[in-house]
Amino acid sequence: MTCLGVEIGGTKLQVVVGEPDGRIVERCRFAVDRAAGGAGIRALLSEHLQTLVRAHSPSALGVGFGGPVDWRAGRICCSHQISGWHDFELGDWLRAQTGLPVAVDNDANVAALGEARHGAGLKSNPVFWINMGSGVGGGLVVDGHIYHGASPGEAEIGHVRLDKSGTLVEDRCSGWAVDCRIREAAKLHPSGPLARLIGTETRGEARFLAAALAEGDELAHAILSELSDNLAFALSHVVQLLHPQIIVVGGGLSLIGEPLRDAIASALPQYVMDSFQPGPRVTLAGLGEDSVPIGALVLAGEMASRAG
Repeated sequence: MTCLGVEIGGTKLQVVVGEPDGRIVERCRFAVDRAAGGAGIRALLSEHLQTLVRAHSPSALGVGFGGPVDWRAGRICCSHQISGWHDFELGDWLRAQTGLPVAVDNDANVAALGEARHGAGLKSNPVFWINMGSGVGGGLVVDGHIYHGASPGEAEIGHVRLDKSGTLVEDRCSGWAVDCRIREAAKLHPSGPLARLIGTETRGEARFLAAALAEGDELAHAILSELSDNLAFALSHVVQLLHPQIIVVGGGLSLIGEPLRDAIASALPQYVMDSFQPGPRVTLAGLGEDSVPIGALVLAGEMASRAG
């Protein structure tokens, strides 16, 4: 069964052709122009989806959207990063564009589904996904299916408070927050390895953190320690409330790799009650940057089966 999978994020747009078993046969990827807003993303989708439908005759289309979604109606509630999505009927719009059955869900939910079915969460249950990209999102899969709870149904760990003053997980642990933290630190330590590596970059500084860690930069290690401690504190609430067997870490910041995974796994036990020790396994995304697109293909396959 050939399907289409779409990822609409704060920094990238992906459209893939593939199978619900996770195989991708064609991919279109674009950087999101924030200034063009939702209208710009829809223009790109309109241009490429119709071409892909003609070429591959897919059975259904699945979408992972970076923001709160009314998944039953396929309506976007809003985007916290990109304007032009408020109360947008994305499912209806995509059906009109393609003539296909369409399933729309939050991108973290969709990524959790992809990892549970075909990635790092395979053979684990429940699976909790945390995405650290332009924002911070979460998704829970129980018995192989997305757990929504009451509508709109996202596990919004990025909006969990780290303190009573209102500081959110997203304020400290998103890619943009870490970029800002690195910029500030590099100004205070202009002769250090991290400052040298980022040079004159003014965006995406977090991608240099892994290289600075490899050089043994104390500043990079301090930033990683701060980041992982905040994440571990937030994830301890997930452990105590939802008891996942595995926590899968994805998104752009997960490209820091093993140093980040190890730091989170090491910090988590101190915030988890004794009876739940040692707590869930913490692992990096098994599908890399394809967690959302592959999850979208799974979602599309389920929609095609329901549509008959």
